Amino acid sequence: MDTHYNSFSSYLHNRFGEKVRKISLNAGFSCPNRDGKLGREGCIFCNELGFSPFAGRTLSLEEQIEQSIARARNKDGTRKFIAYFQNATNTYASCRELKCAYDVIKGYPEIVGLSISTRPDCIDDKKIDLIESYRDDYEVWIEYGLQTAHDRTLEKVDRKHTFAQSVGAIEKAARRGIKIGAHVILGLPGESREEMIATAREISRLPVSGVKLHVLHVLKDTRLEELYREGRITLLNQDEYIGFACDFLENLRPDCIILRLVSDAKKEYLIAPEWINNKLLVIKEIEDEFEARGTRQGSTPPSVS
Repeated sequence: MDTHYNSFSSYLHNRFGEKVRKISLNAGFSCPNRDGKLGREGCIFCNELGFSPFAGRTLSLEEQIEQSIARARNKDGTRKFIAYFQNATNTYASCRELKCAYDVIKGYPEIVGLSISTRPDCIDDKKIDLIESYRDDYEVWIEYGLQTAHDRTLEKVDRKHTFAQSVGAIEKAARRGIKIGAHVILGLPGESREEMIATAREISRLPVSGVKLHVLHVLKDTRLEELYREGRITLLNQDEYIGFACDFLENLRPDCIILRLVSDAKKEYLIAPEWINNKLLVIKEIEDEFEARGTRQGSTPPSVS
């Protein structure tokens, strides 16, 4: 474990003996909150063009993988990769369609892991059977868009699922030995410091292997942009986020892997706050804040209900 938090990069280096990089993929799946099953506008903060390298492009999965591997090798010589099915909801299709997409990784010996980003209301036993079938050959994760433990906030951001659905999906997949990642957004509309800490404590009670932290940010062409321009939401400044991130991690189980400390976005789509793209500085300041506090991940034991 790192001095202050249990980083994903350290976990992967210990697991594989060298640097491993995630490569983001767009398999062309949809989302029930966009195709009309649950809604058509999606979550108020979502615009894939703002974060996905392959959003809006028509490259095959093979082309995406080959481009991503070549880019990483040229950058730093990385030799091992995790295929991260990132765009939209990557269990929102038939098992046959899902298998066809996931199986593409079998043609690339450099790929040692499979990570699938999805909603907690788009999983069932047959899909878990399929995902579990890759465990013998790959490091396998399901990353659920949990976002918060508070249903009131989930309604505000128009997620159209509940925290109870997240709990059920996490427990169902974890029983099969699949590693579970939980995505959490800090600074959601109306959430207090205490509510963010409560989310950390709820996650600590669940069989979650890792947490990915996002900061609420505004992308172009989203409903959140409209609310921001109308002055109806307040975003965290850099110092606030650093404080809340440390608060959150102090209340999170120390064995949870931190998949990411802060989100970023493509400059051409980011409305605010601009500071999120100074990722290295933000990470350093989180580490400095832990040092100043004399604390680390898990130093505040979650309360037992």
